[in-house]
Amino acid sequence: MIFLRSLIFNLGMILFTIPFTVISLFTFPLSQKYRYLFISLWAKSMLPWLKFTCHLDFQIIGKENVPKKPCVVFSNHQSAWETLALQIALPPQVWVLKKELLLIPFFGWGLWLTSPIAINRSAGKKALMQMFEQGRKKLSKGFFIIIFPEGTRVGVDEQRSYHIGGSWLAKKLNSPILPIAHNAGYYWPKNSFLKHPGTIKLTIGPLISTDQLSPDDINVKVKNWIDKHVEKII
Repeated sequence: MIFLRSLIFNLGMILFTIPFTVISLFTFPLSQKYRYLFISLWAKSMLPWLKFTCHLDFQIIGKENVPKKPCVVFSNHQSAWETLALQIALPPQVWVLKKELLLIPFFGWGLWLTSPIAINRSAGKKALMQMFEQGRKKLSKGFFIIIFPEGTRVGVDEQRSYHIGGSWLAKKLNSPILPIAHNAGYYWPKNSFLKHPGTIKLTIGPLISTDQLSPDDINVKVKNWIDKHVEKII
């Protein structure tokens, strides 16, 4: 039954995504904010579809911790689910991601229209400065900056250290970090076709100041908070 429900979800997602992406291309002349508001409708449609087909719901805890002023956001990355849910949990946002993702048909085109901070990881210091310049502009326009500091999806039984780029960016931008922890990987595991029924919990924590902390210290502090709260909700 889980396989059948997952199959129905995926087929529906594909059938919806293709025409939605084509229509989204016509939003290009609009401002980034209005393009984002339209394109985020895709995620806001997929989550109810996920609940209907796979009986997989979610609960958001700590929405009162989301500041009015945009900032850098760190989230653990266990699944594809959080790429949908963060668009509901937070105000308008952009993601820091590897440039190659923009080349994926339909999905990548939609990402491109949201004007993400797309970086070439092999560019070293040049990529960092590009990330800073784009990040500064995004914050000034009212966009939260979403970073998955592990750099890739990580299984629930895996541990991966945080990359330094995200904490460096937050420090350089004088931005606090909004930490987010969730247990999506237990219901929709990384690289898995199957989606298991249940309720995913996503916890938004209080802002973590980056003042007087090095990027390494920032990573330690944020990772400790996220790891601790993932353990609480599993």
